[in-house]
Amino acid sequence: MVAFSGCTAGALQTSPLAYGGLTDAGFRVPPVPIYKVDQKFRRQTVAYATDEAPGTIIVDTGAKFLYYVLGDGQALRYGIGVGKAGFEWHGTAHVARKREWPDWTAPSQMIVRERNRGHIIPAHMNAGLMNPLGARALYLFNEKGDTGYRLHGSPEWWSIGKAVSAGCIRLMNQDIIDLYDRADIGTKVIVM
Repeated sequence: MVAFSGCTAGALQTSPLAYGGLTDAGFRVPPVPIYKVDQKFRRQTVAYATDEAPGTIIVDTGAKFLYYVLGDGQALRYGIGVGKAGFEWHGTAHVARKREWPDWTAPSQMIVRERNRGHIIPAHMNAGLMNPLGARALYLFNEKGDTGYRLHGSPEWWSIGKAVSAGCIRLMNQDIIDLYDRADIGTKVIVM
């Protein structure tokens, strides 16, 4: 059972310095102009009542928040970008793989869909700052195997709080690095 507490006056805000530029695995991640990001989408500790165990990830696609359950009625909340109309999904999965600076391979359906819209996208992109998966990716699997969905970073910080993706859940690169360090292989992920 999940009970949402909404925005709480007692939320512990992450310092704006957490969104500064950083060098990671040889890549220079640019700073996020955090003053341009709605405060509710910045990483913060919030009151969050749930029966789920600490370490569980709960994704509220409607509110565009990802919660990492801390226990004792608290969670770390991250702002996210979600799937645009027609690409939404929900269910329970687990983190089966984790990658730092992953390569990206476009699904064949995406290549065809974009070509039909007059856009040519690469079939594959090596790791890097403009890679759609950003600095980290958590690969979601369920009982049928790879869902094809990821929790991943994005260089497009302005997309947080919006429905813009092809179904994956995107976070600012600084936030996915933080989440990646917290979430283990096997972590339960609930997408609502």
